[in-house]
Amino acid sequence: MEYRKLGKTGMEVSHISFGASSLGGVFHSLKEEDGIAAVHAAVDNGINFIDVSPYYGHYKAEMLLGKALKNIERSRYYLSTKVGRYGKDGVNTWDYSVRRAIESVYESMERLNIDYIDLINVHDIEFADLEMICNETLPALTELRHRGVVRHVGVTNLNLRHFKYVIDHVPDGTVESILSFCRYCLNDDALVDDLDYFESKKTGVINASPYSMGLLTERGVPDWHPAPEALKRLSKKAVAYCKAKGACIEELAVSFSVQNPRIATTLFSATNPENVLKTIRYANTPLDVELLKEVQKIFAPGFRDTWVNS
Repeated sequence: MEYRKLGKTGMEVSHISFGASSLGGVFHSLKEEDGIAAVHAAVDNGINFIDVSPYYGHYKAEMLLGKALKNIERSRYYLSTKVGRYGKDGVNTWDYSVRRAIESVYESMERLNIDYIDLINVHDIEFADLEMICNETLPALTELRHRGVVRHVGVTNLNLRHFKYVIDHVPDGTVESILSFCRYCLNDDALVDDLDYFESKKTGVINASPYSMGLLTERGVPDWHPAPEALKRLSKKAVAYCKAKGACIEELAVSFSVQNPRIATTLFSATNPENVLKTIRYANTPLDVELLKEVQKIFAPGFRDTWVNS
């Protein structure tokens, strides 16, 4: 396993990391014991960064992850969770207020069975009033950082330009990391355009969803996937091309996503230990450059096409 520095946080994180969204049944149902085993498989095989959110499964992911972490020494992992996005009874909610952010941090620690959070993120800032994020939410989290309740503060989003706006409108050092998803993968590498900026701000970069939320898998996209239909069709062509070559698009997707040393880590999600081990193997497999070129040709008509988050 390779370890990289996450900005100026002092954390050295595994280049492939565990995203716990699937523990909330976000992508498909799971058995609780399999989810717990998946977390243990990740940590036991060198993964030391775990990301979750109260939004995933509307608190279910945090609760299941908390069960898994009970039997893992706290020094063996860094834990990242979020504030701002929630839900109940199948209804999504958003609340970026100071009061809710502070409450959420303590609620997450209780669900996760931990007494501090390594990295707290403002979740999907595109849904928020960015002035509120800059003037209220982030200062509240910074105060929790000062008190030692959280160690580091970051933001997450799909739309890349919002990261710059927030970082430029808060005191230096407020935002220590950004978490970008679906913007450094086979069909969209737009994140690279901003790496110079993040490095100039000493802001660590976390990439998420090497499979682009299912676009880059043989299973195919779930019904709810927000990608344009044209991009979905290109993805099917790419999957079929890899299969015809005796290759696996999932392996190519992961090996591509982790190969940039300027990106500290890439998050994937899995609901069973077998898929965890398989993804770690993909992350440690040299990138097939020739296959990559051919797949990128397939995606050329829709390369960097994105969608509105939901």
